[in-house]
Amino acid sequence: MRRSLSVRRLLTAMTLALGVAATVTTAGPAERRPASNRAQPRTRPSATPPRARVTRSASGFTLLQRDGLDIEARDYLGTPKTEEAVRKALEYLKRTQQPDGSWGGSTYGADVGIVGLCAMAFLSAGHQPDRGPYGDVVRRAADYILRHCQRTGLIANTAASAGPVMYGHGFATLALAELYGMTRRPDVREKLENAVQLIIRTQNDEGGWRYLPRVADADISVVICQVMALRAAHNAGIRVPDETTARAVEYVKRCANNYDGGFSYMPTSRSSGQARTGAGVLCLIVMGHGESEECKRGIEYLMNNPPGNRDGHTFYMLYYCTQAMYQAGDKAWRFWFPKAAEFLLARQRSDGAWYDSPGPAYATAMGVLSLQVPAALLPIYQK
Repeated sequence: MRRSLSVRRLLTAMTLALGVAATVTTAGPAERRPASNRAQPRTRPSATPPRARVTRSASGFTLLQRDGLDIEARDYLGTPKTEEAVRKALEYLKRTQQPDGSWGGSTYGADVGIVGLCAMAFLSAGHQPDRGPYGDVVRRAADYILRHCQRTGLIANTAASAGPVMYGHGFATLALAELYGMTRRPDVREKLENAVQLIIRTQNDEGGWRYLPRVADADISVVICQVMALRAAHNAGIRVPDETTARAVEYVKRCANNYDGGFSYMPTSRSSGQARTGAGVLCLIVMGHGESEECKRGIEYLMNNPPGNRDGHTFYMLYYCTQAMYQAGDKAWRFWFPKAAEFLLARQRSDGAWYDSPGPAYATAMGVLSLQVPAALLPIYQK
């Protein structure tokens, strides 16, 4: 797999988290700072989290200004309203985090996957452990995930997880990969490597995974969850065998439907849906198969089924489809994101939360992650 981590964007994310006033331009290479293994000093959180401002540069690109930093992004379609929605959502997640680092209060609040998604919501806005106004929130979430890393490599709170553990494992592994890519913490790397090995050794003969950490059957939803975790780990410098990802990609392609371009739950079923199509398209693009016929037909399917044409799993759908259309770029992205943003803005509660059946922490994290895709501060979002 080709490594896609952007040094300039990674440094941008670090600068945002530190709250340092600076200007990032595209003129000249960014300078990489050596990673430190020592814990970083904590900073005093500001009383009011910084707001963002969106303007236009002389070249016509969008400028997202946050903490005095101008980020020029060719594909940034955010607005002051979406930036305010993200700010309110992060404040909600900060208020509702439990002392142990989880988001209790719902069926899934203590699940490691939900905690991982919440942690990534903050990372996607440029915040890191022990830095800036949300540093304590991210650190507690990271520590919660690390505490639930088992000797087998499985990441799970078996006493509290209400859903299939491989979903939680996949999202928690993805979160650890993003944390490691940004912090280079040795303790995170060790647990991340073990989690990746569990994914590798539990792949079945079809090339996929299902609900439990064992070689059994597979479905596209769990497969994509593991593939994105493996991709993020690879981006962060963790070895992932090409054979593992190649077999997973072939499984995803077998789920593509010729009759309408959508993706089915399994190769043996032929019912297309938005969520699994977005997941399938995203997987194919990030794994280097964006020019495949399966991917092209999947993008057309999403163009014909925009946000609002609901087939269930609303926030899960927005999370994957928005990433997929951003990676597709051009007309697909400009078609999709304004509709996704409008959809989310209309449904955010006054307290900053979004709601879905797995609970407000899950939906709010997914809402933030969807709106933050074009800022590309999270390494997995980068092209």
